[in-house]
Amino acid sequence: MTNLKHAIILMLISAVPFIELRGGIPYGAAMDLPFWECVIIAILANLLPVPFIILFIRKIFDFCRKKNWLTKQITWLETRVMKKSAVVKKYEAIGLAIFVGIPLPGTGAWSGALLAALLDIRLKTSLPAIFAGVVIAGLLVGGVSYGFLGFLNFIL
Repeated sequence: MTNLKHAIILMLISAVPFIELRGGIPYGAAMDLPFWECVIIAILANLLPVPFIILFIRKIFDFCRKKNWLTKQITWLETRVMKKSAVVKKYEAIGLAIFVGIPLPGTGAWSGALLAALLDIRLKTSLPAIFAGVVIAGLLVGGVSYGFLGFLNFIL
């Protein structure tokens, strides 16, 4: 039952923006969850909001601006994400996968989905790219969290 509790906490942590799986997987590793269980839960939880962000974030932002809600914060967020858009603009899907796959602050699935929405990258292109990036980031963070030697022993 303890593993179930930790798995649920891992899922919740991995679905929080700016923490995502970069915080969820180390938590799972610290709680001795099995490597693949931890990585798969973190990836799925991290991806859950992505299609909704891609499809609806611009409408939500527009609505908030019309009501003068959070206009300053929305503009700041859009500016911050667009500053990192050069690779995505140049390579589109591959660039988006690279952007999301680099496990640094501000480059996760949520930022990638926002960037895809702002650049008008269609869901059928952006979703697989973001998925690939999240898998790459999950394996990198998992490798660091569980130790690369233990990770390689598990795979081999």
